[in-house]
Amino acid sequence: MKIIVCDPISPKGIALLQSRPEFNVVVLPKPPTEAELMPLLEDAVALVVRSETKVKKNVIAAAKKLRVVGRAGVGVDNVDIDAATQNGVVVMNTPGGNTVTTAELSFTMLLCLARKVPQAHATMVAGKWDRKELGKSGVELSGKTLGVLGMGRIGTEVAKRALAFGMKVVAYDPYLTEDRAKAIGAEFAADLDAVYRVADFITVHMPVTKETKEMLNAAAFAKMKPGVKIVNCARGEIISETDLIAALESNKVAGAALDVFAVEPLPADHPYRKQPNLILTPHLGASTEEAQEKCGIEVAEVIAGYLLTGEVRNAVNLPYLDAKTSEQVKPYLPLGEALGKLLAQLSTGADKLHITYGGNAKNLTNIDPVTRAIIRGFLSTSNLKDVNNVNVRSVAQSIGITVEEKKSDEPVTFNEWVHVQAFKGGEKLISAGGTFFGSPNNPRIVRLFSQAVEIPVTGTLLMLNNADKPGIVGHLGTLLAKHQVNIASMSLGRDTVGGKALTVLSLDSAPPPAVLDELKKDTDISNVKVVVL
Repeated sequence: MKIIVCDPISPKGIALLQSRPEFNVVVLPKPPTEAELMPLLEDAVALVVRSETKVKKNVIAAAKKLRVVGRAGVGVDNVDIDAATQNGVVVMNTPGGNTVTTAELSFTMLLCLARKVPQAHATMVAGKWDRKELGKSGVELSGKTLGVLGMGRIGTEVAKRALAFGMKVVAYDPYLTEDRAKAIGAEFAADLDAVYRVADFITVHMPVTKETKEMLNAAAFAKMKPGVKIVNCARGEIISETDLIAALESNKVAGAALDVFAVEPLPADHPYRKQPNLILTPHLGASTEEAQEKCGIEVAEVIAGYLLTGEVRNAVNLPYLDAKTSEQVKPYLPLGEALGKLLAQLSTGADKLHITYGGNAKNLTNIDPVTRAIIRGFLSTSNLKDVNNVNVRSVAQSIGITVEEKKSDEPVTFNEWVHVQAFKGGEKLISAGGTFFGSPNNPRIVRLFSQAVEIPVTGTLLMLNNADKPGIVGHLGTLLAKHQVNIASMSLGRDTVGGKALTVLSLDSAPPPAVLDELKKDTDISNVKVVVL
């Protein structure tokens, strides 16, 4: 498997990949341009990048065998997540590798803002001694309120350091609970305004989204305390640059320390460079020896884990799945996909799938991969293109199919039980259930139309309803033999004696149209269907 290391990462990370005989590791001498990368993509299964290499839509489209992109760092702005998802490419990052490093830089920025250390150094280099002027504008951090926007790994680490310095921490994060804030030692803020009203310093630790892009703008600055100081070591796009300059010039914002910018490198003529109350660093957040080594090793580990065992760790477009759980759910995947295919070919216009996991199946640590297999099977018979395990949930949602999952404690006949119902407008169209016979390597569909059946999960099926009377089975066998179609297995079920029966034949080859035409003419036979699993 070919892995291309596009940007410089720790030699230990490269060595980890090279130690696996399954991998052919190609280390590029420098970050490639798109034109340089394209010829190398034909047989690449993985790309390792930092922030320099851009993995855009056309790059992903050209890499037909690409399975994973690993980002040695947190931000994935340089990877087209939507394109990766649509093409079944998992995107993984390394959020733990630079946590401490970025938190330490953020806190360094706070100290520099409080005591104007960079400005003091600049005056000393210029031959001045501005002790009086610089000294009277310095402040202590102790007793001040720090507003932390984003309480992920980095925000939490910054909060811990601020508390150690005697600061009061007020934290906002849409996913933060009061209990967690209290456990950290911070005061919980229900919204951003609650932070803006009280914070002497504000530090940002959020990703760029539609909601956070330019969230620190003129309207936000207007709600803050006069003389507030701001730190941003997250993403430059979070701050409106024009509005920040105006707030600095009006002294609404007394100072800011920025490590990130909307355009990087920062243009030489950028107005930020002329602001005396700005501290600027060239995106140093993750730039320590320790962080680079941790990120390099971690990105190698997550890529190797995914390619070799199916483990999904630190993925931004697929739920977490460790190697043990991957092995646990593996037998259920062909069963789930077969159930989905079967229901899709026996129903029309379904807008909801209801999936029940019972018996031992309810104890699965993670049912998401099985659900994805069911949805993928259900969509596989449509004319939708490029449906894959990564994008299957979003594709189903985009065409109006709701998916509901439930783990049930209700008693079931089988040790393992996966049951799927298809609905349209609230009305049930069809249902089917499956289990394993003897071992996980022997999945079977055992319930269809609320009747007991025994159907293999692969091959061609001839399904029909027939009158429950003597001679039907012989008639079917004779007709198929006449057209050289062999029956591999047969499942028979009926509602009542002499009533309506369900017959399912597993065939070695698809029956020709002449067989189907003859069956449809028989008044004792109805609902003739050929299903391919």
